Amino acid sequence: MIYENVELSGSLDISGSFQVPYGVSGSEPTSPSSGSLFFNTTDERLYVWEGSWEIVGTQVQPIPASGSIEYLVVAGGGGAGFGGGGGGGFLSSSLSSIESGTSITVTVGAGGAAGNGTSGFNGADSSIASSAGTSFTTVTSVGGGHGGESESQSGYRDGGDGGSGGGGGLQTSNTSTVVPGGSGTAGQGNAGGTGLYQGTPFQGGGGGGAGAAGTRPHGGNGKASSITGTSTTYAGGGGGTARSLTVGTGGTGGGGNASAYSTGGSNGTANTGGGGGGFRGGSGGSGVVILAYDPTKISATGGTITTRADGFKVHTFTSSGTFTVSDPV
Repeated sequence: MIYENVELSGSLDISGSFQVPYGVSGSEPTSPSSGSLFFNTTDERLYVWEGSWEIVGTQVQPIPASGSIEYLVVAGGGGAGFGGGGGGGFLSSSLSSIESGTSITVTVGAGGAAGNGTSGFNGADSSIASSAGTSFTTVTSVGGGHGGESESQSGYRDGGDGGSGGGGGLQTSNTSTVVPGGSGTAGQGNAGGTGLYQGTPFQGGGGGGAGAAGTRPHGGNGKASSITGTSTTYAGGGGGTARSLTVGTGGTGGGGNASAYSTGGSNGTANTGGGGGGFRGGSGGSGVVILAYDPTKISATGGTITTRADGFKVHTFTSSGTFTVSDPV
């Protein structure tokens, strides 16, 4: 017997010696089955049949399919108190050379609850993280900051820090003091506006947005992305409440409008990361994660899939899930 073909499945433990067919150069079988081995006694090297005889260890391994993935990661917006909630953090860029077989864990942050006699609550972070295959630094957008409350109520009167900061609430013991808004996260959002008490009239600060800071009493505008193929604005700040003064409007990108004192403000829009509008009742809008890629390079599953005008596949996650990359189909 010159050579043998052996097909194995499952596990195999080998002890002792394993004899491979051998001979001098030129005596190799001319058309063996795929996977056959032959030891060439002339150059003392082991060869494997891959359509032709190739030295073992020099075969070129298949290169896995890979491609770049565009992303938009927007966190949940902050809930309102007297001040408006801040918009969720906004991050947009791309991941390069993501290989087939990679899985990405997608987390979509919820909006923060509104205060009801307290300051609001911060929104939850959104993120994308490698769980298998190609590794990359986790991308995390920070939840929007809460809107501040009145000093006479429970909770914090200052706006909360976040992706964008929440609007400042009210000062009741010193009418000349403004109440600061929260700070935004660099590269993700902007600060909230200040709140102020001036006797009977008062105004809360508007929450900051991804595109602009909040003012008193209006929410800052959000930021636009065309990752889906249509320009859409996300992460606007919520407006601040008022009595006997102008009531704040929410910023573009899902920010909720404030109400006059004693009625509830509107919620931030779901899956935009918009901040809630003051007074009580304005919860932040939930976040969103969107991924897009060239389908001639890779394919993927997860989220709601649409196609852009340029042919790119777009996966929209309105809740947490898994994005799994495979070879192009």
